[in-house]
Amino acid sequence: MKIEQIRNATIRIEYAGKNFLVDPWLMPKDAMGPIRGYSITDTTKKDIKMPMCELPKSIQEILTNIDTYIVTHVHPDHIDMDANAATGGKPLHKATPVLVQNADDAKFMKRSGFTKVDLMQETGLALEENIRLIKTPARHGVIKPCGPASGFILQHEQEKTIYVAGDTIWYPEVKTTLETYQPDIIILNACAAELLDFGRLIMDDNDVYEVYKTCPNATIIASHMDTVSHATLTRETLREKLTEKGIIDKILIPADGEVYQF
Repeated sequence: MKIEQIRNATIRIEYAGKNFLVDPWLMPKDAMGPIRGYSITDTTKKDIKMPMCELPKSIQEILTNIDTYIVTHVHPDHIDMDANAATGGKPLHKATPVLVQNADDAKFMKRSGFTKVDLMQETGLALEENIRLIKTPARHGVIKPCGPASGFILQHEQEKTIYVAGDTIWYPEVKTTLETYQPDIIILNACAAELLDFGRLIMDDNDVYEVYKTCPNATIIASHMDTVSHATLTRETLREKLTEKGIIDKILIPADGEVYQF
């Protein structure tokens, strides 16, 4: 299998001969503009446009041979949205199957022109090549959730089990997911992004440490880094904090465009 960090939470996974593109936010640098409508905790960043960096390769290269898109939740840093936020996914191939977390997200994708939309299931979904995908719970905020979110498990008898946690903090359901499925590879969104009304939205170094303590033998990858203005951790500061905790050699923090093979 191969896992490629594209940018932010956008990752490409080659698994049991199939190619998955997760949370495809593909717009150019600065195209979305700064956060509007929410108060960010660090007001010095309120005028920073996003994405904060360019894609590491062309959109054509990213989309080549993708079999399925997986959108963990419909937020504007996880899939391109039009100006009115009513539709999105403009650069994507509309005939490519897409998996989403719930009926509302399915309506968004169908309204955007996608013709093959299906819901992830907590009981599991059978995909081609005997791949099984299982929807996992997520809590997108420490004060209150900033909307629903999800993660997922990928299983195959000839591949390592992958857990993509999605936009979530560390909370009991993540621990239960780890203990239930004992994943070999864990991908965490770990830039500790914050909004004033919701608090920290995704994992920070302490959450990463909790994941490590629960699954010390797993390969842990920190994604969703250095791309959004409301982040409170960068790759550099995350490395520093994980070094202080003595686990920096246990956590992979990929650069955009970096590929891991397992």
